[in-house]
Amino acid sequence: MVSRASSAAIDVAIIGAGPAGLTAGYALTRKGASVAVLEANPERVGGISRTEEYRGYLFDVGGHRFFSKAREVEELWSEILGDDLIERPRSSRILYRGELFDYPLKPVQAFLSLGPVTSVACLLSYLVAHLRPRREPANFEEAVSDLFGKRLYEIFFKSYTEKVWGLDCREISADWARQRIRGLSLRKALTNALWLARRPTGGARDQSLATLITSFRYPRRGPGMLWEACAVKVEEAGGSVELGRRVVSLARSGDLWQVAHEGEGDDRRELQARHVISSAAIGDLIGMIRPPLDDATRNAAAGLRHRDFLTVALIVEDRGAFSDQWLYVHDPRVRVGRIQNFKMWSPWMVPDPATTCYGLEYFCFQDDDIWRLDDQSLIRIASEELTTLGLVRPGDIRDGTVVRQPRAYPIYDEGYAGRVAAIRRALEACCPNLWTVGRNGMHRYNNQDHSMVTALLTVENILAGTMRYDPWRVNEDAMSHEEGRAATESVAESPERG
Repeated sequence: MVSRASSAAIDVAIIGAGPAGLTAGYALTRKGASVAVLEANPERVGGISRTEEYRGYLFDVGGHRFFSKAREVEELWSEILGDDLIERPRSSRILYRGELFDYPLKPVQAFLSLGPVTSVACLLSYLVAHLRPRREPANFEEAVSDLFGKRLYEIFFKSYTEKVWGLDCREISADWARQRIRGLSLRKALTNALWLARRPTGGARDQSLATLITSFRYPRRGPGMLWEACAVKVEEAGGSVELGRRVVSLARSGDLWQVAHEGEGDDRRELQARHVISSAAIGDLIGMIRPPLDDATRNAAAGLRHRDFLTVALIVEDRGAFSDQWLYVHDPRVRVGRIQNFKMWSPWMVPDPATTCYGLEYFCFQDDDIWRLDDQSLIRIASEELTTLGLVRPGDIRDGTVVRQPRAYPIYDEGYAGRVAAIRRALEACCPNLWTVGRNGMHRYNNQDHSMVTALLTVENILAGTMRYDPWRVNEDAMSHEEGRAATESVAESPERG
């Protein structure tokens, strides 16, 4: 059954109710625009920033620190949640060879843990890399080795990166290192850990790591709390947020877009919109457009890849095994890549203070064996690995559940940049008033706040009636959330279209 919309067109149809989509909806409705947000998930808004619940325990799909150098983003968070944004101490560490390494690394700890021979080898490797750098690294391995030396790359980057992406580091684009590995602050942390002679002199405190943030804000009941509140505000301002609605086609009709979306059964509906903002995977978006774009563009879209992941959330006796928000697991004995401790994100996430909830994250593809396992098998594997790592004792685990997240991370493999560029050219030439935002919408591994900024800039363009800002330039040279520059920069000061 197809239900057609009324002849009146809305201003903007938004595909996806994640951070980018809801930010766009919120910003537009505040300016009086008519908006409909269509979300495929039948139960929750927030996308990968949603919060799941199991028997009263709350847990993230991933982990999301609320910290941004964009003033409008910080103000938007405050405006939506107010006092329900709590301040949390920042803590994450690396689990390597059974030892927990502080991040940033502490000099004495790193030296004693790695041992003098390994430490000297790392230092020499680092010096060699900086004496003979490559002009243009060809891949992730070369880019990171140039920054830190081959030895540090092998210890702190290679095994974990390959576990996350399922690719040899030589198959991963150097762009990944440029965007996500912030050379300045991390290089200082690592080299400071090896240069024991670099101690404060004259009573002055060492400032080499002063840019690393020590705290961040976080919603009391997880990031989904913020996005649920945002969806309510969109609706209170006259917009609509519809769950369980998957957009299946976008047909250009004169100056309007005909947006067809489906729900359960044969519930198919259509609406008309002057603009469409999409945070859906850009490869999927290309397949929705009618009439179809040319073969080259559709082939480019089909060539874009994503990494999937699943979280096994285990409710365990809290014996204080670690006090971090998460651990990066550099241990070849186990498949888990990262372990969240949701009680350390917010104590309101855990209803029983005698327990905590660990989220074991497994990075995979949907055709991998681990993705296809049933939930009980995954809970058993995760429980065994948690015991192997020494983070729980046998019998400490009370219960567990599994959440699968397809297309969590855009892959920066060889050729991805050319494919994205080809898609952008085709959209600009053939699809006026169709805008892409967010992580999957731009096939760029943006943080939550970067995704929000792409939405805010797109809204500015729509309201101005011209392409004043280029959202694609967001995060080209952006700072990592690990860095602590004050949140004083304005979205309005973001890069204009060049």
